[in-house]
Amino acid sequence: MTLTGFHSPSLVLWWIQRGAELEEPGGHGGPTLQRHSQRLVREFVAQAKTSQIKHVIQILSQEFALSLHPHSRKGGLIGLAACSIALGKDSGLYLKELIEPVLTCFNDADSRLRYYACEALYNIVKVARGSVLPHFDVLFDGLSRLAADPDPNVKSGSELLDRLLKDIVTESNQFDLVSFIPLLRERIYSNNQYARQFIISWILVLESVPDINLLDYLPEILDGLFQILGDNNKEIRKMCEMALGEFLKEIKKNPSSVKFAEMANILVIHCQAADDLIQLTAMCWMREFIQLAGRVMLPYSSGILTAVLPCLSYDDRKKNIKQVANVCNQSLMKLVIPEDDEMDEARQLTTILAEPTSASSGFLDVSSDSSFSGSVFTASSCERTQVTLNLDGIVQVLDCHLHDTSTGMMTRIAVLKWLYHLYIKTPRKMFRHTDSLLPNLLRTLSDESDEVILKDLEVLAEIASSPAGQTEGRGASDSSDVQPNLVELQVPDRAGQLSSSGMKGLECSPSTPTMNSYFHKFMINLLKRFSSERKLLEARGPFIIRQLCLLLNAENIFHSMADILLREEDLKFASTMVHTLNTILLTSSELFQLRNQLKELKTPESCNLFCCLYRSWCHNPVTTVSLCFLTQNYKHAYDLIQKFGDLDVTVDFLTEVDKLVQLIECPIFTYLRLQMLDVKKNPYLIKALYGLLMLLPQSSAFQLLSHRLQCVPNPELLQMDSTKATTGLRGTSVSNINYTELLQHFEKVQNKHLEARHQRAGQAEQLDRRVVL
Repeated sequence: MTLTGFHSPSLVLWWIQRGAELEEPGGHGGPTLQRHSQRLVREFVAQAKTSQIKHVIQILSQEFALSLHPHSRKGGLIGLAACSIALGKDSGLYLKELIEPVLTCFNDADSRLRYYACEALYNIVKVARGSVLPHFDVLFDGLSRLAADPDPNVKSGSELLDRLLKDIVTESNQFDLVSFIPLLRERIYSNNQYARQFIISWILVLESVPDINLLDYLPEILDGLFQILGDNNKEIRKMCEMALGEFLKEIKKNPSSVKFAEMANILVIHCQAADDLIQLTAMCWMREFIQLAGRVMLPYSSGILTAVLPCLSYDDRKKNIKQVANVCNQSLMKLVIPEDDEMDEARQLTTILAEPTSASSGFLDVSSDSSFSGSVFTASSCERTQVTLNLDGIVQVLDCHLHDTSTGMMTRIAVLKWLYHLYIKTPRKMFRHTDSLLPNLLRTLSDESDEVILKDLEVLAEIASSPAGQTEGRGASDSSDVQPNLVELQVPDRAGQLSSSGMKGLECSPSTPTMNSYFHKFMINLLKRFSSERKLLEARGPFIIRQLCLLLNAENIFHSMADILLREEDLKFASTMVHTLNTILLTSSELFQLRNQLKELKTPESCNLFCCLYRSWCHNPVTTVSLCFLTQNYKHAYDLIQKFGDLDVTVDFLTEVDKLVQLIECPIFTYLRLQMLDVKKNPYLIKALYGLLMLLPQSSAFQLLSHRLQCVPNPELLQMDSTKATTGLRGTSVSNINYTELLQHFEKVQNKHLEARHQRAGQAEQLDRRVVL
C-alpha cells in the first residue's frame, strides 16, 4: 500500500494509529509510530503537501502528545521528534506547531514523560538549529523550569538540551536580546538553586558572545545578580561572582556606554546588605562607578553616604569592606567643587562636564588607590551631563549620623570631615543649614574620642570664621555701624566707661582674622554647653578652648567669652569658668603670644583686652590678682589683696590662693620672680606677695612663698616712701586705664557673689527644715 493516497485526514489518522497499534503489547507509541510518522511526513515533503504535513503534526499533538493517556503522550512526543527529523531543514516552517505540545509536556506530572519531552525537544532543536531562535523565549522559559526539576534524569536531559541551545546562540548573530531581557529579568529572581545556576550560566554565555551587548541591559538584571550572589550554594556564588566580574571589566573598557545613573541606587541598596560578599562586591562596584562616572554620581551622594559611612567603623573582621568604603568616601568627596556653591538659587540644573577617572583596579581589588586622574568620558546620550549637588539630602544624612549615639568613631570623624569639606567648597549653601547643625555639633563636643572633638572643633571654627556666615544673618554682638564683613567685639560698658583717653572697643589687630556673625553665637552656645554640662567643662573644657585658640584668634575668643560671662546670671558658673579660662591663659603654650601681648600693655589693643578680661575675671578674686600679676599691675594687685579682708574667705578661696602660689613658682612667672630682685622698682609686687602670705594658713604653700620672700634683698627698702615708688608696670599706655573704676567694679561684682551665696545658704537651710518637719 502506497502513501500517496493518504489525502483524507481520516486515513492519515488511521495510518498513525496503525503504527501505534503495531508496538509492543499493551503499549502506545515507540519505534513503529516513529517510522510511520517519518515515512508519512517524508512522502508529504516530497510532494510539497504543506497542509498534510501540518495535519500530521496536529494529529500527533492533539490525539497523542496532549492525550489523557500517558502512553499516548509518550508516542506523540516520539512522533513529533520523528516529524522534525523527517522535515530536516524544512522543520523551521513548522516549529511553532512542533514545539508547543512538547513544552506543554514539560509540566507533566509523570517524570518519564518530562524526560521524553526533553528528548523530543532536543531532536527538534538539533534539526532546526538557528531556526529555533525566534522561539528562544518559550524554550528558555521551559528550560528554566526543568532546571529545577527534582528528577535527576529529567535534569540531566534538560542539561543536554541547554548545552545544545547555548551552542546555537553562540554560533548565531540573530539572537533577539530585546525580547529576551524581560524574561531574564523575571526568572533571575527565582529562589531555586538550580534555576539560579541555570540563569547565571546563560548570562555568562551571552556575555561571551561578541555580537550580543548585554551591558546595555545590565540595569535590568543587576539587582537580581546581587541577590543570587547571596545564595547558600558556593558554586552558584562563585558563578555569580564571575559574571559580575566580567560585567565590571566590560564597564571599565567601555564607560561611555554604561548607564551609571540607572544602577546607582541598586548599588546603594546592596552596599548595605548583611551578606559580606554582597556588600563587598557592591562596594567595589560603587568605587569604580564613582571613579569612572565622576560627577554623574553626584545626585546620588546622599544614598551613597548612607551606605558607605557606617562601613568606615567596621572592625578587622570586615577590613576589606572598610578599605573600599573609605576609597568610595574619599572619591565622592573630591567630586564636590566650588562651582556647586554658585548654582542657581532656584535649584536649576547646572551643566558641568563630567569628571570621571580611569579604571584603577580589578574586581575586588580592595587595595585600590583612592587617587584618580582627570580623564573624561562622553556620555552616549549627550556630550555634557547635567548634574546637581543634592546638598539638602547630604546634610540630612550627615546630621542623622552625627545625632545617632550608636554611630562608630570613624564614621563620626568622616561625617565631620564631610561637613568641613562642604563648608569649604559650598559655604553659601551650607550656611542655610548651620542653625539646624549647630545643636548636634555642640553635643558632639561631649564625645569620648579626642579625634572626634578635634574634627568637630574644626567644623565649628570654620562656621565661626567663614565670610559666608556674615551674609546669612547678624550676630548678637554686631553693631549697626560695623562693616558687613566685620564683627567688632565690644567691651561691655555697663560697669562704667573707661577714661576719656579714647578706648571705645576692641579694634582687631592686623593679624586678627575676621569673625562672622556666628562667632559670637558659637561662643554663647559653647558657654551654655559648659554651664549645663559641668562634667564636660571639667574633663574637656581646657582642651576644647586651647584647640579653638589654635583654630581661631585667641584674643577674640577670650574677649568674646569675657564679654558674655560679664552678663552671666549664674555667678557660680561664671566664677568657675573664669578660673578655667585664667588657668588656660597662664599655662597653655597655645596662648604664648596672647600672654606676651598682655604682659607689657604697650598698645591700646592690649590695654583694651586687659580691661575686658578684668571685668569678667572679677567673678573670681584670686584669678583677678593673677591677671594683674601677668600684666605686671602690681600696685593694683596689692590694692585688690587689701580688699580680700572684706570678702567671705572660704576653703575654696584659700585653695585657689594656694594654687596661685604654686603657679608663681612655674616658668610662666619667671619674669615676676626676677623682678623681686629690684625691690626699689617693684615694691608693690613684694607687698602683694606678702599679702598673699598673710592670707594663707600655715601650709606647704605658706612655707613655699615664705622661703621665696626670704630671698628678696634689702627688705628695709620696703619702708621707702610709697609715693616715690613706681607702680611696677612698664609701658606708655598705663595712663589709659582707670584703675579706680576697675577696683570699684571688682567690689561690685564680689558683692553680688556674696548676696548669691547668702541666698543659696538660706534656701539650703529652708530645705533642711522641711526635711525635719
